[in-house]
Amino acid sequence: MATTAVPGLVVTGTRTLGSVAAGDYESALIRHADGVQSVIRRPRNQRAEARQSADLLAIRALSAGIRSRLPFAVPEYRGQAPIGSTRAIVTGYVPGAHPTLRALGERPALATAVGGALAAVHQLPTSFVTDAGLPSLTPFEILRSAVSVMDRAVATKLVPAALQERWEGAARDQQLWQFTPTVVHGAVATESLLVEGDAVTGVLGWGELRLGDPAKDLAWVLAGPREAFPTVLSAYEANGGGRDRQLAQRARVHHELETAQWLLHGVQAKSTEVVDDAVAMMHRLVDAVHAPSTPPLQSVSPDTMEIGEVEQLLSTTERKHG
Repeated sequence: MATTAVPGLVVTGTRTLGSVAAGDYESALIRHADGVQSVIRRPRNQRAEARQSADLLAIRALSAGIRSRLPFAVPEYRGQAPIGSTRAIVTGYVPGAHPTLRALGERPALATAVGGALAAVHQLPTSFVTDAGLPSLTPFEILRSAVSVMDRAVATKLVPAALQERWEGAARDQQLWQFTPTVVHGAVATESLLVEGDAVTGVLGWGELRLGDPAKDLAWVLAGPREAFPTVLSAYEANGGGRDRQLAQRARVHHELETAQWLLHGVQAKSTEVVDDAVAMMHRLVDAVHAPSTPPLQSVSPDTMEIGEVEQLLSTTERKHG
């Protein structure tokens, strides 16, 4: 199958990647005669096939010039072959292991590398995304999507009143949603990162590549140890990740709404187990947001700026109006 997908390929060895029986894909590592390695994946269901198609569109949009701006590898497309009613895709192999959220808290150097990697993605030129016909969302569209999740979750009558009030307050905060969309990966998680030691070697799963809210690419870190997010955010900003003062707050909104999305998934799938799990998660979230150390979901105003930031703001204003 691999030799059909990649003309001229001479395979000298293969081994299975992941579980043979579990997962949405059947995957294998292929060793070429010249020592190069590739990965071949065949989707096991329609959902996986749709994700693979989106991922293929994205990685083909990531040209050599775009990839040269990234401090990590992205699997390159090498070929495809029909198999039954679907197709198998061959991509380049990127070495590394998936990190854990716990590791981000225990290893500041790793968290720093992750922040730098995300900053690099968000600084890519936006033109290649629009040229490829990938989604390009405005802040209003992103807010509207978040409000839709809130409303549908609240309609189930299972969202605690404290969370409903917190989320609706965030949705009404206009300043919170004033940002410049950037190139975003769109689905960052530990499963999409590959690391060796404290270095990010690769990023996988590009199917949600688009212009969107950079805060969404940071939200997943909030599920880890408390000390992980500040380290990632600091490295992100130090590597040119912009001066969006509302970034951390929107990341918290996106993170908290993941529980609402999990609830909606359970309702749609008619899974009592998933619904019960989502409700339990929301009640734990209520306990967490009532803790004194948990920040509110509201925009950061100039009143809370540090003195250096205030001076910079005043200096900029004077230059504009002087």
